Amino acid sequence: MFNDSNLVDLDYRAEARRLGAPIVPIIDAHAHVGGLSAAPILREAMDCYGIAEIWSMTSAIEQIDGLRELFGNRIQFIAVPNWRDPDPKQSHGSGYARRIEEFYARGARIAKFWAAPRGVDIGTEAGEPHLMRLDNPTRVAAMQTAYDLGMTFMVHVADPDTWFATRYSDHARYGTKASQYEPLERMLDQFPTRWIAAHMGGWPEDLNFLSGLLHRHPNLSLDASATKWIVREISKHARVDVLNFFRRWRGRLLFGSDIVTSDAHLVEAPTTHEMDAKANSVQTAFDLYASRYWALRTLWETDWSGPSPIADPDLAMVDPKRFTPKDSPLLRGVALPTEILTDFYSQSARQLMDDATRRSVSAKQH
Repeated sequence: MFNDSNLVDLDYRAEARRLGAPIVPIIDAHAHVGGLSAAPILREAMDCYGIAEIWSMTSAIEQIDGLRELFGNRIQFIAVPNWRDPDPKQSHGSGYARRIEEFYARGARIAKFWAAPRGVDIGTEAGEPHLMRLDNPTRVAAMQTAYDLGMTFMVHVADPDTWFATRYSDHARYGTKASQYEPLERMLDQFPTRWIAAHMGGWPEDLNFLSGLLHRHPNLSLDASATKWIVREISKHARVDVLNFFRRWRGRLLFGSDIVTSDAHLVEAPTTHEMDAKANSVQTAFDLYASRYWALRTLWETDWSGPSPIADPDLAMVDPKRFTPKDSPLLRGVALPTEILTDFYSQSARQLMDDATRRSVSAKQH
């Protein structure tokens, strides 16, 4: 079925059989699983593509028990703020500290701190432009709560270069891309726990910058989530540069997808919500979830080269004369070696989670 997640009408179940089982069962360290009706569709996509475990930023705490019943020990939860709270000062300040404790009581050992540039808009509307900065005192207090519990931190600090060329072109308001990392580096030093910087640290466009960040901060790892962004930018790099980067930072790079599931994906109803509009039936929801795993496994495991089957509106955002929102970029596989894939797909995440569990036990004892 042709749709934005399947521009060439692939049979993603057949494609999964063609790829075969991955070299090791994969841990997806970055996803947003929500909706008890949509979750079984995600589970089928996971089964098809060899995803053994998924780490979820599930915003509705009340869904955790139902998702655990469905996935069993295949799902881990990451603490996130209550994005539905109409008071962002509460939900990202003292309210988040309490919510971290609630997630921790339900087994979460990672806490997410979102600090994307568009947080300026959220803060400005709340009357506090710097509300979402990582080094805002209310956010530091929430970090202290997580740190005292022995938790690992996940952080989102930057967005694609395509957005800085368009949405964030007002640098007086949003700052430059490089400036997004200044509070992160301070917090990495202030809280010497393990950190995961989402979406390849927010700068897959610049592997040299990421190497410098990883070199300066041995407590930092990166997850390679955000499928469209990662496919677009990794495919632009020379394969030798990608291989050298993965070899140098082996053990500190984690597989991730950034898949978002929602029961809204199963109903054919008009919506203005960007994420809800990505699917409108069981079939399009499956294509949405499975396409991410197809694209990522094809990127990391193979030397296949061709147009991605997933529409990427960022192309038209930057060059509307050349592209439409339905166009897609080149996907050029980098064929990572077996020993690197083993760590990237599984071992790095397993070791990180095991370490988070040990530290939480130690923190509780003290």
